[in-house]
Amino acid sequence: MKIFFTIFMLCIAFSSIAQEEDTMATPILGEVPQKVQDIYRPMVDEVQVEVWVDSLTIPWSLRFLPNGDALVAQRPGSIMRIPKDTNQPKLFLDVPGVVHEVDAGLMGMDLHPDFENNGWIYIMHAYRNEQDELLSKVVRLSHKTNTAEVDKVILDNIPAYAIHLGGRIAFGPDGMLYIGTGDMSQPFVAQDLDHLASKILRITPEGEIPEDNPFENSPVYSYGHRVVQGFAWDPQTGTFFNSEHGPSGAKVEGDVRYRDEINKVKKGGNHGWPIVVGAPGIPEYQDPLVMWNQAAVPPAGMTFYKGDLFVASLGGQALIRIVLDRENEDYSVSRMERWFSYAPSQGIYGRMRDVVQGPDGHLYVTTSNTDGRAPMRIHDDKILRIKFKE
Repeated sequence: MKIFFTIFMLCIAFSSIAQEEDTMATPILGEVPQKVQDIYRPMVDEVQVEVWVDSLTIPWSLRFLPNGDALVAQRPGSIMRIPKDTNQPKLFLDVPGVVHEVDAGLMGMDLHPDFENNGWIYIMHAYRNEQDELLSKVVRLSHKTNTAEVDKVILDNIPAYAIHLGGRIAFGPDGMLYIGTGDMSQPFVAQDLDHLASKILRITPEGEIPEDNPFENSPVYSYGHRVVQGFAWDPQTGTFFNSEHGPSGAKVEGDVRYRDEINKVKKGGNHGWPIVVGAPGIPEYQDPLVMWNQAAVPPAGMTFYKGDLFVASLGGQALIRIVLDRENEDYSVSRMERWFSYAPSQGIYGRMRDVVQGPDGHLYVTTSNTDGRAPMRIHDDKILRIKFKE
């Protein structure tokens, strides 16, 4: 029954987005920036894949504690703990006040860089206020052995919607908290610097606005994003990247469907949506590093591993490996592989939401098949452990 209700809600949401985006002006359409084609690799000989944990419900964000335990945030509103050296999830916390509606719910999660001393865990979730408006907020939790309690609301009144609300949070190497939001199916909020939707926000761990933010008295770090879904910093250079969803379901003039992106994020930069899609090379807008235009990829969580950028793909049903060439802070893509996928939107493990490196040096990937958008595999959803062979 839950899955049928989810599908019903998705149909309503997609109908809404089609109506709203149908009135959108035709964006300036740019080129595909990368010069290589995706290589499909359903079998990846250099790795061994194990199902580490199964039977989860829409796992959205995965993080490892310093003691080796793992925490996984599930979109309906619970955080599960997987004790070190086991594969049996235990309830860590039912987060109070979470509203789960289609894409909205409990989403991003990250640990404070000094977690070992302060025990702070940060989460982002949707809720409804006293006026029954759907909003999102970032909340700080205080770790208490095998559970946690709410410590402080860090940032409130973030505009939300049942779809296109973003949700990713992560601490950068500068110790600041970065927050990804979406356009709520209202594209032009992306260009409004007074609106928190469709932006990357940057705040201190206490929720204050850093003095070196690009816009005075504003948490906005960059704008013109559509639906921000992943963050990663290159450990070799410190360069900041994000993933975001393109207009896969848009009904506007011109061939602008799909167009999911990986961006090198510029402080104060305008990344174009909905005026520009792709890489037209217009100086006022930031061209993406990667853009897909043949089928929906929807990239989600991502991380650097062994020098390459690994990206979890939802509709593409793959773990995407992007091999980068670096010259100072200039990047180009030399190779792209879709692991565990044999054709567009056809993969062995289904949809993938998050990818992180564990304390054992292996990659861990969460699937996302229990959200009603893909056929469920047995014992879904899972956390996969990917071991590179010697």
